[in-house]
Amino acid sequence: MPLTKLHWRQLPLLLVVGLLLMPLLVVFSSLLSPDLSLWQHLLATVLPDYLQNSLLLAAGVGLGALLLGTSLAWLIVFFRFPGRNLLQWLLLLPMAMPAYIIAYSYTGLLDFAGPVQSLLRDLFGWRYGDYYFPQVRSLGGAILLLSLVLYPYVYLLARSAFASQSERLAEASLSLGFSRRQHFFRVTLPMARPALITGTALAMMEAFADYGTVQYFGVPTLTTGIFRTWFGMGQQQGAAQLSALLCTLVLALIYLELASRRQLHFYYTGQSHSDIKTHQVRGIRGYLLLLLALLPLLLGFVVPALQLAMLADWAALLSSDYLKLLWHSFSLAFAAAVLLVALATWLCYGLRLNRHWLVQLLIRLSAMGYAIPGTVIAIGVMLPLAFFDNQLDLLAEQYFGVRTGLLFSGTVVALLLAYAVRFLAVALQGIEAGLGQIKPSMDQAARSLGLTPLQVLWRVHVPLLRPAVLTALLLVFVDVLKELPATLLLRPFNFNTLAVKSYELASDERLADAALPALTIVLVGLGPVLLLTRALDKKSSVGH
Repeated sequence: MPLTKLHWRQLPLLLVVGLLLMPLLVVFSSLLSPDLSLWQHLLATVLPDYLQNSLLLAAGVGLGALLLGTSLAWLIVFFRFPGRNLLQWLLLLPMAMPAYIIAYSYTGLLDFAGPVQSLLRDLFGWRYGDYYFPQVRSLGGAILLLSLVLYPYVYLLARSAFASQSERLAEASLSLGFSRRQHFFRVTLPMARPALITGTALAMMEAFADYGTVQYFGVPTLTTGIFRTWFGMGQQQGAAQLSALLCTLVLALIYLELASRRQLHFYYTGQSHSDIKTHQVRGIRGYLLLLLALLPLLLGFVVPALQLAMLADWAALLSSDYLKLLWHSFSLAFAAAVLLVALATWLCYGLRLNRHWLVQLLIRLSAMGYAIPGTVIAIGVMLPLAFFDNQLDLLAEQYFGVRTGLLFSGTVVALLLAYAVRFLAVALQGIEAGLGQIKPSMDQAARSLGLTPLQVLWRVHVPLLRPAVLTALLLVFVDVLKELPATLLLRPFNFNTLAVKSYELASDERLADAALPALTIVLVGLGPVLLLTRALDKKSSVGH
């Protein structure tokens, strides 16, 4: 459809999408006027370390998540051992543990004054310097801990890919003289490559976006560099340009992931898990497999959750400070969830009604924010809102003699805009899937009865979309609750959330005080994991 065929009624839709794309455009526009002296200083001092550590972190986490997720999927799909049926769902629990929280937990557990090293010194009579103990607050420690909470991305996709392959392929391989092991490495794994690459890319993008873990561990990366450039050097433009560099790395990763999948075309037979030939493992070997499969769950969820529970000051549950944190966090997350679900419903309906290529393209682009680090989005939101606030304040003082102050950049408006850019894809995906199940003939029938498009949406689609809407609300709520870097940059003065408070307390080495808000985030984060488990369980039962 040519550009001239755009209807004026599509203008509000395009304006909203333009607002959502604004932060990324602002970030990349900063490259048009680079500060050469700043870049020379960064190149001569810290930028090589930022780049090297960011790339090593992403590569290490990608490899760790790939090895853990693929191995666990292989054990669950192809072997039967005690506890396997329950374990296949429990292995998703580390998704509820934000990376920065597991960092606080293991630091308290493994530091010199922690229980592990204290026990070793008591048992063997060692003193400081008498023994070597790995340093958890390091690049290697960050890679390990991030891998433990991000492997479910690969595990979920790998398990689905393995379970979808036909047993006839294995029979054909065996008839050609392949062993089961050779079939796995030469047929099963290559066929699962699209799923494995996608899961690994998601884990790497999360590693690029991480701020809390690397900042707490003292590992200089591009995300920590953006904060230092903005707050330490007072260089907003320089921070925006570093954000553009980080964003470029993420977009390059997305492109490589899409390009790799375009080269791979495999077709599965759609078999259910029960059609796969599994190997029964009994006795001691079965329990050894159970222990191996339990290790990532224990290290990635159970141990840090128990550590937080033991450190937490449960008497503070009813304190005014904790209740204030709960109110700030939950009200902000609820407001963001309602706003985003309403926005996503409107945009999805716009996709359904408007087949114009420009509308389709811009709405799809607006959902890319989920792949962009929260730090980058915060910079992209802060710069234009601060400019708008300054101009408005100047005009108000000039014409009316009053100062307006920070109406947007210093309020929750900035946070809500950042969350909308960051998490729109979460709401959009679920609601678009729900809307796709409603037949177009229902729209036509409603329109024939005299309803306008908005009336069709409100009176026909919204009631039918209730399960998708509730799911999207929960997912966005928890994602906003866990978000740290964007909240840290954009929160109003003296406005703390559970994520920010736990980060601040942990940074001050007050791990016991940080435990309760951190554990609250983890417990709330179990909601979408249980929801995902229930959805997968339904699919599995349908397949059987």
